[in-house]
Formats: sequence, structure tokens, C-alpha cells
Amino acid sequence: LSYRYTLPVDRLLRPNRATRGWALTGITRFASGQPVTMLEFDDNSLLGTFYSGSTYYTADTPDYLGGNLGFRNPRSGMPYFNTTLFTPEALGQIGTANRRFFHGPGVNNFDLALLKDLPLTESKSFQFRAEFFNVFNHTQFMNPDGNVDDATFGVVTKARDPRIGQVAIKFLF
Repeated sequence: LSYRYTLPVDRLLRPNRATRGWALTGITRFASGQPVTMLEFDDNSLLGTFYSGSTYYTADTPDYLGGNLGFRNPRSGMPYFNTTLFTPEALGQIGTANRRFFHGPGVNNFDLALLKDLPLTESKSFQFRAEFFNVFNHTQFMNPDGNVDDATFGVVTKARDPRIGQVAIKFLF
């Protein structure tokens, strides 16, 4: 959702150059999380997984035993989903878990800006901007670790950037 509201400062106070041209703009986003990639790098499937440099190729998927994934709050420090439902696949077998069949934590983010337009001529103006990204400083979690071989399997270990603010002046022509 993108929006712009012209603030009625000139109606509340005596109209002059300082009270005209104020606006509040923003972008609000609500979204489901990104798909969690389920994988393991042990090559139990015998399909030829190999390691080169810092990259694994042709990763296997674990076995999914079925059941309720039981999502938890990422703030808890506990696994985001029920990790006991996943095990490494048996030797010579392909894992039963889909590569990406559920989503990680969602996003609800508010970016806001306070603007002041200062007209110079009919076609030229300055614009003062105070912008805040993630203005309410709500933690936006990244996906949990989907590698069944890792000690952090299922745990959310990263978050997106916290609140960021910036001030700018633009010349519009």
C-alpha cells in the first residue's frame, strides 16, 4: 500500500510559506515469508552431490515424516518449525520432503516520510525529506535454516535491517 497525505498545517496555523507544502507519505507492506528450502548435503541418495569451493551442488532433500509443522515465534530462540518431522534420507533413497513446501516468517513493514515542498519558481522547487524505513522498528525475520545436517536446523538466526532514518534535500526541476 502506497499513500500520500497532504498535511493541513496551513489550515491550523496562519497560512504562510512555512505552513504550506507539508505531506506525509509511506509504503506499507504485509507479505507471507519466503519459501524455506529443505536440503541436506550428505549425498545419501547417491546421486552425486559434490562440494566445490564454498558451494554444494545437487543437494538432497530430507525425509518428511508427516505431521503438524507447529510454527513458533522466531523470537523464542527455539526452532521455527517442528524439526523432529525431518530426518536424513536412507542410503540409496531420495528424500520425501518437497524442496520448498512451507514459508518462513512473514513481513509487516512501514516506511514513512515527512516532506516539505519549497517552491522557487513555477517549474523549480526544493523538497526537504525526512525518511524512515521500518519506522516502528518491528523485527523482520529471515528464513530459518533448512539444512537438516546443521546444528541450527529450523532456527531463525538472522533478521532484516532495523529502523533506518535519513534526511535529504532534493532539487526538483
